[in-house]
Amino acid sequence: MNNIVIEKIDFVNEAVLKYEEGSPERIELEKELKNMKNSFIDIPVIIGGKEIRTGNKGTCILPHNKNMVIGEFHKASEKEVELAINEALKAKEKWERMHWQSRAAIFLRAAELVAGSWRAKINAATMLIQSKTYKQAEIDSACELADFFRNNAACLPQIYAEQPISPDKVWNKTEYRPLEGFIYAVSPFNFTSIAGNLPCAPAIAGNVIVWKPASAAVYTAYVIYQLLKEAGLPEGVINFIPGDASEVSDAVLRDKHLCGIHFTGSTRVFQDMWGTIGNNIKNYRTFPRLVGETGGKDFVIVHNSANIQSASRGLVDGAFEYQGQKCSAASRAYIARSVWPEIKEIIIGKAAGIKVGDIEEIDTFMGAVIDQKSFDKIKGYIDYAKNSNDAEIIFGGNCDDSKGYFVEPTIILAKDPHFKTMEEEIFGPVLTIYIYDDNKFDETLALIDNTSGYALTGAIFARDRYAIDKAEKALVNAAGNFYINDRPTGAVVGQQPFGGSRLSGTNDKAGSKFNLMRWISPRVTKETLSN
Repeated sequence: MNNIVIEKIDFVNEAVLKYEEGSPERIELEKELKNMKNSFIDIPVIIGGKEIRTGNKGTCILPHNKNMVIGEFHKASEKEVELAINEALKAKEKWERMHWQSRAAIFLRAAELVAGSWRAKINAATMLIQSKTYKQAEIDSACELADFFRNNAACLPQIYAEQPISPDKVWNKTEYRPLEGFIYAVSPFNFTSIAGNLPCAPAIAGNVIVWKPASAAVYTAYVIYQLLKEAGLPEGVINFIPGDASEVSDAVLRDKHLCGIHFTGSTRVFQDMWGTIGNNIKNYRTFPRLVGETGGKDFVIVHNSANIQSASRGLVDGAFEYQGQKCSAASRAYIARSVWPEIKEIIIGKAAGIKVGDIEEIDTFMGAVIDQKSFDKIKGYIDYAKNSNDAEIIFGGNCDDSKGYFVEPTIILAKDPHFKTMEEEIFGPVLTIYIYDDNKFDETLALIDNTSGYALTGAIFARDRYAIDKAEKALVNAAGNFYINDRPTGAVVGQQPFGGSRLSGTNDKAGSKFNLMRWISPRVTKETLSN
């Protein structure tokens, strides 16, 4: 019997630790980094709680030291995908009938593990496999992952408490059911927290999951899976199927029980998945819910009234933190001509002070980009700018993949506001700047709105409140997350729910009840009391 009604679960963001030299957290992290580098793990496919080793393997390497392999992972084939779907559906009835408080308790327990005894392990994995500094790993894999788990648990009773009005002699009730079928979660390499949230947000609402992590970050995803197992997640609720994207997705997308996709990745891949689902729409038992956060070509506009130091810091941090491998990274900037000389001097000075190298060294600001494919793509854009008469590289531009996939922080000055690097997503440490005449602020706002098909994040630096108000109105559809006098990155769970529209996704705001509602199918019951 459960006669408890819980209307609220309190949520507070996890505090970021400092990791000063000699601190307990720093000592523990260094120990874990050493252990991981000196170990080698064999990562299986996990279906219904059972480990499966297919023999078709991929490797887990360090992007900043590409010849160091610290693990292998087995790839799922069509056979394993079908088995994962069956096991998920088998687990579904028992999982969805579990009281929501019991489901929430599992993820609240997972949050305590992330923030406590598993903190060093999840941070070390993120640092090594995704080439993140300790600062970036701490914010992402420890704090934000714990925040996602706790915030989802806090949002659930808010949703369940929403009930319709009942007039005299009628009792109306809304039951919040999970979706009918299974959810396909496809997670990216760049954020451990997102990798954890994509399968877990639908799961806390009672859904069962088939989870394909990015091949470049299977190691970290496996740590998350083991964490969830330690927290008490039942077998079969989340099935772990690393593998080649096309082979896994082809098998998943044609299954009639597919009821939703939770995706973060490239716009093209999400469009292809959407097209495949559209072509198969008559074959499904229900219309699948499609939730995706995709690309970005995120902007910063600097007004002539801006605080120069704040704007300069926002440009550099926004563009170059985690090697620019954030969907929200500052990628294109529009700077008023009158303030450009001073800003130019400051940002070049700041960029020159950025240390690129081994992420284990405490003063490193940038590690390596994720893999050879990414390195070659970024280098291609830089080479294009080097050979163009319409642009000038004013800082950086050097790339070196002899040891790891290292790209210097690179600043391009474009003469043409439609220059290639102003319009196309690069996903690397490249910032392109266009200088606009101070008296053309309105035209520049229109230019920002129309230059890119993406609409994820954007920022304005200005003291003039009329300019800020004008930008907010003109750019209302250009960014799902808009920042005033701050860089366009660093959204915090529960504070700035994250997501964009246009080609940047479905804007379902990860880290909020809006996202959780996508994994719920309400049923309304009317009972007449007078008969």
